[in-house]
Amino acid sequence: MSTSQALPLRRSAGFRNFWLSRAVSGLGSAITTVALPVLVFQESRSPFLVSLVAAAGTLPYLAFGLIAGAIADRVDRRVLMIVTDCLSALCLGSIPVAWALDVLTVAHVVVVAFLSSSLSLFFDAGVYGFVPDIVGKEKLTEANSAIYGAETVVRIAGNAVAGALIALTNPVGTLALDALSFAGSALFIRAVTNVPPRVARSGVRPGFRESVSEGLRFLAGHPTLRVMTVVGTLQSFSGGAIVGQLVVFADRVLGIHGSDGRIGLLYMAWSAGGIGGSLLLPRLRRRFEAFPLLLWVLPVGALLGLVVVLTTDWRIALVALAVWGTAYLIVLVNTMTYSQEVTPSELQGRVNTTRRMISSGLGVPLGALVASSITVSVGIRAGMATAVVSIALAAIVVWVVQLRRLLSPAAKA
Repeated sequence: MSTSQALPLRRSAGFRNFWLSRAVSGLGSAITTVALPVLVFQESRSPFLVSLVAAAGTLPYLAFGLIAGAIADRVDRRVLMIVTDCLSALCLGSIPVAWALDVLTVAHVVVVAFLSSSLSLFFDAGVYGFVPDIVGKEKLTEANSAIYGAETVVRIAGNAVAGALIALTNPVGTLALDALSFAGSALFIRAVTNVPPRVARSGVRPGFRESVSEGLRFLAGHPTLRVMTVVGTLQSFSGGAIVGQLVVFADRVLGIHGSDGRIGLLYMAWSAGGIGGSLLLPRLRRRFEAFPLLLWVLPVGALLGLVVVLTTDWRIALVALAVWGTAYLIVLVNTMTYSQEVTPSELQGRVNTTRRMISSGLGVPLGALVASSITVSVGIRAGMATAVVSIALAAIVVWVVQLRRLLSPAAKA
């Protein structure tokens, strides 16, 4: 372990700079999450194009997930993240420039939405191996919790101020701020200097296809990680169902209609729960191993989801959503941390990008699609209940696996 890795995280200059890069970039991205759809709708008045912009956030994982992971494991991860941040700044900055020149089109905005999401994917592929490099695997839970906690705070703040910024300037002006945030993020990452040198692998370097296959084989061949990927996919399915149907649920069940400000509180409660999760996870991981922790958190999440589905009181739903969000983030970060802990350094990008491609890239849009279809054909409570069923299935999976391991110790990973 290096001297910098032995320091507490709050005293590690490398981690502080990386944490600041995530906070700065996260704030800009949170504002863009609101501004980009607003800009597309203003320019086109097309709900379809607005949905297309939203879909651009997950499509790159399906299109480039395997490629991004393989590239991240072949190049200097720090350089990869700096380059993608700079390209993201140029990409988003092209919108204000085109607007100033009066040549901005809806097609330009949609392409930027897809490209910026794709660049973020390549950035994330580098992060999976970069964080263990600068903090050590012993501090991954604390580091990931701090990063996700900060991103949750700035996402809430960014969403809250986005409307005011759009009113004071316009959507284009807020996108210029996001471009600046990416440039700031690149500078903070450039200041991270405690990165151990990459050790070259002996022998002949595998081809690109074999490199991708190597990551897939590791993920498929690790029993615990394989199960946790299934659990992560089921949880992402539930997240897509919740976020996709919350407005309809609020309107038809909780009596929160139209521009009622309480709908914002519901979304904020779900996101704010992540702050609680980021504070609780390091304490929980000191008492429980990664897999046994899921045995208790998943059933709690399912129970809280059931409370949300059955209640007609928005205040009860608000509290239950917040605590459910806490359980959701605990599972999310716990799974990611475990994957980083057990994955060799040279496979971090491939294994973790593939895992996220399966869980988020498939789970979130599939959850939103299934829940909306059930809402249309059966009703909104049934649509929201798909999220509860998904979490309950995840809980059943981990309990069945744990019982099998207790009955057959040879099955342990």
